[in-house]
Amino acid sequence: MTKGDDGSKKTNGDGPAKDAGEAAKGVDVPLSGEAKAASQAQLAVLAQYIKDLSYESPGAPQTLQQTGQNPQLKVSINVNAGPRGEDIYEVMLNLEVHAKNDAGVIYNVELVYGGLFRLQNIPQHLIQPVLFVDCPTLLFPFMRRVLGDISRDGGFPPLMLDPIDFGRLYAQNLAKAQQAQPAQSQAKN
Repeated sequence: MTKGDDGSKKTNGDGPAKDAGEAAKGVDVPLSGEAKAASQAQLAVLAQYIKDLSYESPGAPQTLQQTGQNPQLKVSINVNAGPRGEDIYEVMLNLEVHAKNDAGVIYNVELVYGGLFRLQNIPQHLIQPVLFVDCPTLLFPFMRRVLGDISRDGGFPPLMLDPIDFGRLYAQNLAKAQQAQPAQSQAKN
């Protein structure tokens, strides 16, 4: 910014410069009802916990001494959610891990890791995506640590799962449900 010949402040051609106080005020834009609610939306983690945990290594200690051939790992995860009070929801990650090789089962882990969440001022149409995408995304690192610890404490290298894209899984499950819906309605006709 430079001063012009008449003493006024000049800018880069976008009009006269505002003083700092005027520029900091900003502009008040009226918000629609949904926009106001969304601007005050809150997601709070009230608690996180292991709801159920089962670890078994039926071949120990032999599986710890012999590496075995063709190790295979099968991992499945499901998300469940439901209301637990006004604005409070429980979200559970159900994880199953089965490790085996040609000699048999190395170990099995079943873990249900849960969390209680308070959802406030979230539009009704967004509650399901928040419960099945955002909440599991917040819980996953903690569940992953529990799984890593239990596999390590069982005598094996810690199993560190890659991050999971819960948004993609939610979209895939939604698409499957929408495809199944027309098929079911056609079967009724």
